[in-house]
Amino acid sequence: MNNWQKSKELIEENEKWIPGGVVSLNRKSEPNICFTKGTGSHVIDLDNNEYIDYQAGFAASFLGHNDPDINEEVRRTLENQHILMGAGPTDLEGELAHLFCDAIPGVESIQVTTTGSEATYHAIRIARAATGKDHIIIMQGGYNGWHNDVACNVISTKEAIGPRVSPGEYPIDSISAGIPESSKHLVHVINFNDLDSVEYVLKRYDVACILLEPILQNIGIVKPREGYLQGLRKLADKHGFLLIFDEVKTGFRHALGGYQSICGVTPDLSTFGKAVANGYPLGVIGGKKEYMDYFIHPDKEKRVLIAGTFNAFPLTTAAAIATIKKLSSDKYNVYEYVENLGRSLEKGLNEIFKNFDLEFFVARQGSAFCTYFMDHAPIDFHDIIDHHDFDFDRKYRLELIEQGVFNFPLPIKQGSISFAHTPEDIDYTLESTEKVLKKLLSKSDSRLAVKNKV
Repeated sequence: MNNWQKSKELIEENEKWIPGGVVSLNRKSEPNICFTKGTGSHVIDLDNNEYIDYQAGFAASFLGHNDPDINEEVRRTLENQHILMGAGPTDLEGELAHLFCDAIPGVESIQVTTTGSEATYHAIRIARAATGKDHIIIMQGGYNGWHNDVACNVISTKEAIGPRVSPGEYPIDSISAGIPESSKHLVHVINFNDLDSVEYVLKRYDVACILLEPILQNIGIVKPREGYLQGLRKLADKHGFLLIFDEVKTGFRHALGGYQSICGVTPDLSTFGKAVANGYPLGVIGGKKEYMDYFIHPDKEKRVLIAGTFNAFPLTTAAAIATIKKLSSDKYNVYEYVENLGRSLEKGLNEIFKNFDLEFFVARQGSAFCTYFMDHAPIDFHDIIDHHDFDFDRKYRLELIEQGVFNFPLPIKQGSISFAHTPEDIDYTLESTEKVLKKLLSKSDSRLAVKNKV
C-alpha cells in the first residue's frame, strides 16, 4: 500500500485555502489519508486503497458507513421536501425527543444540538445556573469538546502535568491558545477513578458539576473501578453539585440506554453525539427535567440560552430517528451481534499476542477496543503514560494500515467495530495482526523476541 500520492497532493492544494489543509485539525495524522468512499465496514481512499475501518468517524458510524436503512430515511425526508425554516418546531424533533427519552431511563427531556461539544457547553451552563457555583471538575485524559472550560488535558505529557498526585489536581494543559486565564481558574483536572481527589477539590472550591466520560474512550478504554461512579453520585448528592456524564462516545454504542443503563448510575445531565445519528452531525443534551427546564426558566437571570439555526436539521433528525429505531429493533439484534464480534476480536488478539515476548492488555467494552502495550488494564491516564509503550503502539498501527486495517495512527486511540463488520473482517484483522507482529520482530529490540514454540 503506502502510496498515498493523491492524498498528499490534495493536502498541499487544500493548504492554499485551509490552515493545515484539513477543516478539523483533529483529523490530521501521519499518514494523512483522504478517504473518498465508505460502505459498511470498508473504506476507500483517493489512491483507491481499500481498508477495513475501525476509525468510524471517531466511533460515530456504529451501524457502518452509509447504512442503507438510515440513508433511505434521509432520502425520504429530502424527497418529502422537509425544510429548515428557522421558525417554530418541526414535526421530526418531537418524534426524536420521544424516542430518545423512551430509550434512556434517566433522561426526562432533551434539547438537540449539532455537535457533542455544544451539548457539553450547555450542560456546564445549566450546572452553573442551577447551583449558583462556577467551578467544574473534569478528568485528565478525557475529551469533552473544544470550548474554554474543557479544551485541556487530553493526551498530555508528563512534563506538562507532573507525576501522579492523590489527593490533588493537575496543572491545566491547554490544547488551544486563546483561552483566558480567568476561565482556567474555574477548571480543576483530576485523575479518573480517584474519589479522594474529588473530595480534595470540593473542600477548596464551590463546584457546580463534575463532567466525565463514564468510560474514558479518548485514551483507549479506561473503565471505572467498582463503586467509582456510584461514589460520584453520592458526592454529588451530598455536596449539591451536578453529575454530568459525557456519553458522546459511550452513548448508544454500548447500549440503547447509554452506559448509564449498564453501570446503574443516573446522572443529572448527559450529553450524546456520535452514534445517535450514525455519523450524521447531531448532538443531544438530556437529563432530569428540573435541570433541563433551566432552558425555559421563568426568571430571566437563571434562564440558559440554547440557540442554533441548524439544531434538529431535518435530515440529521431523520437519521437519528431511523438509527434509534434500528438499534431498538429485535429484527437486527445489533448489540448482541457487535458484542459477539468484539468478543471474537478480543479473544483472537489475546491468543496472538501471548505468543510474543511483549507486554500487552486488550481492553474492550462491547464494540470498542484498544490494545495497550503494558501488562494490566489501565486505571487512569498516569497509569498509561507510566507503563504504555507509545513508540511501539505507533509502529503497530502504521503497519496495520499497510495491511489494509485502519485505525487512527495515534497511540491509545480507541478502535470501533460497527454492525456492518463481518466475522471475515475480524479474521482478516487477526491475520494481519500476526503478520505485523512477525514483521516488527525482525527489529533489533530484544523485547520483541518471539517465544519459543514447539
